[in-house]
Amino acid sequence: MVPHHRAAPDSQALAARSKKLSWLLRHGARESGLSMDEAGFAFVADVLRLTGLSLAQLEAVVAQNSKSRFELKGERVRAVQGHSPEGTPVTLEGLERSWDEVLGDAPLYHGTSVGAARAILDSEGVHAAARSHVHLAPAVDATVGKRAGVDVLLVVSAVLLRESGLRVFRAPNGVLLARAVPREAVTDLLAATAVGERALGELRRRLLGR
Repeated sequence: MVPHHRAAPDSQALAARSKKLSWLLRHGARESGLSMDEAGFAFVADVLRLTGLSLAQLEAVVAQNSKSRFELKGERVRAVQGHSPEGTPVTLEGLERSWDEVLGDAPLYHGTSVGAARAILDSEGVHAAARSHVHLAPAVDATVGKRAGVDVLLVVSAVLLRESGLRVFRAPNGVLLARAVPREAVTDLLAATAVGERALGELRRRLLGR
């Protein structure tokens, strides 16, 4: 019999703590009564009290998170991006002041499903929905800025974004972010899976308005 491979207890505990911290710092500050500034920073002591984590456990979560979602600065900690505006007191301006602006002209990429790509191309573009910003990737093979289940990549012009009055920022974990991606800033689509490849012709016709 082939043995089942299970995550080690330590890694399971780390994942559980990471989820707890992520919920509190990205979505649950208001519900939990956590004081937080407009860039998402909260005092470590308050976070430890509300999560039940020790300082060592918090430091381990920050250091070992696979997507570098957290930032620890002295007595304060935050999630670097992905906040829900209704669940936290963060502001778009506060977050953007804490990130680096990206000024290059290289194309950017937004990964999505075929169904979502159809909806984007049939509407005004990509909106942040429940998050503060739209996530973008700096390269086709980048691991940051993409979520699971990506079938196609929208190719986004940084130049056209700026011409639309939108700025691109880089969070400390390397994810690129913009407040929105208007349809006119999408210049092409690339397939990321066989499903995306089959839909590519149809999606490109939608992009061109035919």
